[in-house]
Amino acid sequence: MRLLYVEDDRISTIVFQESLKLYGLTDLRIAETCEEGIAIASEWSPEVLVIDANLPDCTGIAMLHRLRALPGLADAPAFMCSANSLPEDVRAAFDAGFDGYWTKPIDIACVIADLSALAGRPGRAVP
Repeated sequence: MRLLYVEDDRISTIVFQESLKLYGLTDLRIAETCEEGIAIASEWSPEVLVIDANLPDCTGIAMLHRLRALPGLADAPAFMCSANSLPEDVRAAFDAGFDGYWTKPIDIACVIADLSALAGRPGRAVP
């Protein structure tokens, strides 16, 4: 599973990357800005999108709209990842077309379950 993670916080990316390595679920590419994410997605065609709500050069919602315009990404599963956990933040993400919402700090068990479901594999509990 090819996953693009667009996140400007290095600690979050390290935790996410190392956690996913334990489960072997993805081929992960990381971008720190919207522009970097668009460049990666244009050349690599990810199967799953994970986007932070607040990037240095755009919002996560704006990023999703730009990614959806790229060939092959109109229907790619997309998850917003954010510390913003108010109901209106979550609703705005779903209204914008995100398929899921992961709050920070990330619940890795939830991430693994969601990605496993996309891969058609049963989720495994985090040790």
